[in-house]
Amino acid sequence: MGWIGKLLNGGDEKNKPAPVTEAAPEMALQPATITEIDAIYYRWLAAAGSAQAPAEAEQQILDELARLAREPIAGAALVPRIPAIIPQLMRTLQDENMSAAKLSAQLAQDVLLVAEVYREANRPCYQSRYNASPSINNMEGAIMLLGQNGMRMLLARVAFRPIVSMQSGGLTVRTAPLIWRQSEKCALAASLVAPTMHANAFDAYLAGLMANVGLVVAFRLIDQMHAPDAFPQSDAFIAQVFAQARILSVRIAELWEFPQSVTRAIGQVGVDANADADPQAQALALGERLSKLRMLADSGHFPADDPFVTTGLGKSALQAFDKLADDDE
Repeated sequence: MGWIGKLLNGGDEKNKPAPVTEAAPEMALQPATITEIDAIYYRWLAAAGSAQAPAEAEQQILDELARLAREPIAGAALVPRIPAIIPQLMRTLQDENMSAAKLSAQLAQDVLLVAEVYREANRPCYQSRYNASPSINNMEGAIMLLGQNGMRMLLARVAFRPIVSMQSGGLTVRTAPLIWRQSEKCALAASLVAPTMHANAFDAYLAGLMANVGLVVAFRLIDQMHAPDAFPQSDAFIAQVFAQARILSVRIAELWEFPQSVTRAIGQVGVDANADADPQAQALALGERLSKLRMLADSGHFPADDPFVTTGLGKSALQAFDKLADDDE
């Protein structure tokens, strides 16, 4: 039989049984990298279209973001500074023997903060947890109900809300409330997992809120600089945006005299935090991962039990992930 017959019919080998092929061993699922998660999160956050901006346009945005990281005063000018009363209140809350009366007097200087404290103390979760009276209408009572840690977290949220809710162009209008939600979830998740990593829960909470300040600036730049018919969304661009935004967050945090433990944690969270990183950085890295996955799951991008979401998460991380779905109840 010629070569054509062998090609078509298998030649002399055609009547031999097919060799038994061993089944390939099942590959163990590997956790998604933060780079992969960031790319999906960025495109969902911005509702990115299909038209890709040219590389030169992407580089111009990255160059401007890098300039702001080198000149943090200019970068900080794009976001409002936290209210002046907040650092004073935070110092009072650092005192383990703080006086509810003293804190109440300080809070009275800002009517919006007073309203926030009352609103928080009257949330159903606090009322049911502590069998509180139907309505808390006394400031010292509200402070005692929330406790030292609850007050710290409340003030941190109030302080950062105007930073991430600034609105300018259409992209910023869309992303601002989503960034704020993820910031809150990141802060909560980081504080929940911090004890398992021997990290300070409140510092982890502050780092979670502060870590997105540079991203707010980045989206404002993208809003101002991208052409309406093409959107910057290449994988390389997205990775650089998150990296440069993180550097800018550190610079602004230093400018605002945040604790060194907070600025160090933000700076140490790399593409994939390793086991040698500072415990605060490990808590923040896990908080960022859980919060972004939670946002994607809650938006219907993935089922909450999808392997992309759950692979590599330990028991405490999964518990924190579940908690993020109910953090505003």
